[in-house]
Amino acid sequence: TTVHWHGLRLDARFDGVPEVSQAPVEPGGSFTYHLRFPDGGIFWYHPHVRDDIQQDLGLYGNIFVRPTRPDAYGPAHREEFLILDDLLVGEEELVPWGLEAPTHAAMGRFGNVMLVNGEPDWRLDARPGEVVRLFLTNASSTRTFNLSFGPGVRMKLVGSDLGNYARESWVESVVIAPAERYVVDVQFEERGSAALVNRVRAIDHLYARFLPDVDTLGMVTVDGSNASPDLAPAFATLRADPEAQAGILALLKEHGGRPPERTLELRVAFSGLPFVSERLMRIDSAFFNPVEWAGTMPGMNWATTGTQARWILRDPATGAENMALDWRVRRGEQLRLRLINVREVLHGMQHPIHLHGQRFLILAVNGTPNPNPAWKDTVLVPAGSAVDLLVDMANPGRWMLHCHLLE
Repeated sequence: TTVHWHGLRLDARFDGVPEVSQAPVEPGGSFTYHLRFPDGGIFWYHPHVRDDIQQDLGLYGNIFVRPTRPDAYGPAHREEFLILDDLLVGEEELVPWGLEAPTHAAMGRFGNVMLVNGEPDWRLDARPGEVVRLFLTNASSTRTFNLSFGPGVRMKLVGSDLGNYARESWVESVVIAPAERYVVDVQFEERGSAALVNRVRAIDHLYARFLPDVDTLGMVTVDGSNASPDLAPAFATLRADPEAQAGILALLKEHGGRPPERTLELRVAFSGLPFVSERLMRIDSAFFNPVEWAGTMPGMNWATTGTQARWILRDPATGAENMALDWRVRRGEQLRLRLINVREVLHGMQHPIHLHGQRFLILAVNGTPNPNPAWKDTVLVPAGSAVDLLVDMANPGRWMLHCHLLE
């Protein structure tokens, strides 16, 4: 195996990519990683060899780097770290993985058991008026979550992967793709129970209709004496982060209006599929969610292996694909990069794109400017969408860019 330190801008030789930064560590062997932490934020570690198996078996965890500024976050009564995951469980055990090549290669391995911190029934006790800061990480193989607590529980989006947003904002829910992280402040005002739910829109491919799909991940019980001190006035205030505003807004002013210097297309090619599977995929291509929230064709998905599906990163300027891509940029360059998730393929789906060793700002989605960016290392690109990034190429080395759907 190897271990990748997701989001850390460390030395390239410790990045954990097999045959790029190191040789895989054999059973019984060892490798010493030297880590450094230039940024505050939520980070995590996971394998980079057959991660569809090793990560599913639990080789992952969080690293939290507290910002040096004591006022980086607003006041909260406490902090909780939640790692989201899902497992595909059969009648008695986990559904086996493909040993020669990954299965579920058409859509990814959606689980049927949701987990929060490894538990299928997460619980939290809170007091009325308590403000809880949640540090969220999505460690699932494929599933993008849409998290909320329902009516009466206000959620405030504070930060993402490597730092705070320029301005906090109220949100009804938090969409978090595999490998993304978010900082969310939540206030539980009333006594009672508040369910943490994943509320999405699934597709019935057979009858060509959308269906609501709601899973309860856990429960917060609100009881006892009122939380002290009273943080309601502070929670009701949407704070601006002066450090994020100064740094980010200056970069946007200088570089945000430029056209992209580089473009990547996200594509897929299938070969050797059974006739029925290919026919169903073609029907599906005319009726789709830009984000595939749930595994609605599990049989066909399971039967599609990594030898039949070839997911492609393509440079349209040169035609180079995947590991044949060899971009060279200057250290310190602010690279304008456009990601295009091509819709006109047999089965297009969303891609959470992760860039190792660097950080970036989301400039625009489908040409609409992003009014409130934060530093990130992973971005969700829905099917049929184009996302413009400004990449801060400050960390020298050879770095991988890839989709974080493990299969």
